[in-house]
Amino acid sequence: MLEILSVILIFFGLSALIIIHEAGHFFAAKWGGLLVEEFGFGLPPRIFGKKIGETLYSINWLPFGGFVKIYGERPPAGGDESAGVDSSRSFSHQGILKRAVIIAAGVLMNFALGWLLISAVFMIGIPQSVLITAVAEDSIAESAGIQSGDQLVDFQTVPALLEFVDANKGNEVMLNVRRETEDLKITVTPRVDVPEGEGNLGIFIVESGLPKLGLLESIWQGFLTSVRMLGLIFAGLADLVIGLFTDFSVLERFVGPVGIVNVAVQTTKLGVAHFIQLLAIISLNLAVFNVIPIPALDGGRLLFLLIEKVKGRPLDVRTEMVANGLGFAFLLLLILAITVKDILTLL
Repeated sequence: MLEILSVILIFFGLSALIIIHEAGHFFAAKWGGLLVEEFGFGLPPRIFGKKIGETLYSINWLPFGGFVKIYGERPPAGGDESAGVDSSRSFSHQGILKRAVIIAAGVLMNFALGWLLISAVFMIGIPQSVLITAVAEDSIAESAGIQSGDQLVDFQTVPALLEFVDANKGNEVMLNVRRETEDLKITVTPRVDVPEGEGNLGIFIVESGLPKLGLLESIWQGFLTSVRMLGLIFAGLADLVIGLFTDFSVLERFVGPVGIVNVAVQTTKLGVAHFIQLLAIISLNLAVFNVIPIPALDGGRLLFLLIEKVKGRPLDVRTEMVANGLGFAFLLLLILAITVKDILTLL
């Protein structure tokens, strides 16, 4: 039951992240005085729509994400647009800077949301503990039944655990272990003589959790953490791009939709703060992903604007459509490859 709830939560969470992205385009276009023809929740075909002011707000059959339709955003090859509408409110008639702001607004919204969610995690706080990342073969920990992913909840820092183990060499001690939603008591006896270069219990550990902070400190630390995460995501993306041409096994370090759901199921079991943190990370990943200069993404559209600036005129509509089609096909193949990898990993 918990796993089904986790899948539902991540489904609606991902949809919300996409809608927030589209809302960035929506508000920027409204701010710029453009005509926004439709804001859709979900993807067509349409179930229901209500026009408020000049914008149609629709509910669609495919309940994932959403879209914004801005007048003149994709003019036909002939260049003609609908009659009866002031052309000054058309996307294609705006200056390069205004169009760039509208396109980039979705990315900025994803960053802002990631920042907000991480700040919320700092305000909530995550109980601090020592997390076991791996267990050595034939070690005391393995014999006692300790597993990778277990949390030693009695210790907030690694030095505190090491001091405890050192003070109890040769004595049987009880460790309180949290494994997903289950609390366990595991008995171990730290070694008196520990060979040089080995740990006493045979575990690899890191500190887990966050202290609860005040409002202003949470916002500031949330911003700094978001910026650091962006740097790590960009670095990982660079590894992926390079790996696609040098070492295809690099895909093993990345997850697609199936992998995200699997991670979400495990994360939800750790608590609300961990789930919010996961959504924040996904939102920041969406921000980075969308600035990649690949046609069909916001980064590709910004690239077209740069080319227009250099050439002094827009790209041919047919050329842009072909480029977007090729970019979309490439992204589908990449997502398919990662998804197949995720499924094989789960089997």
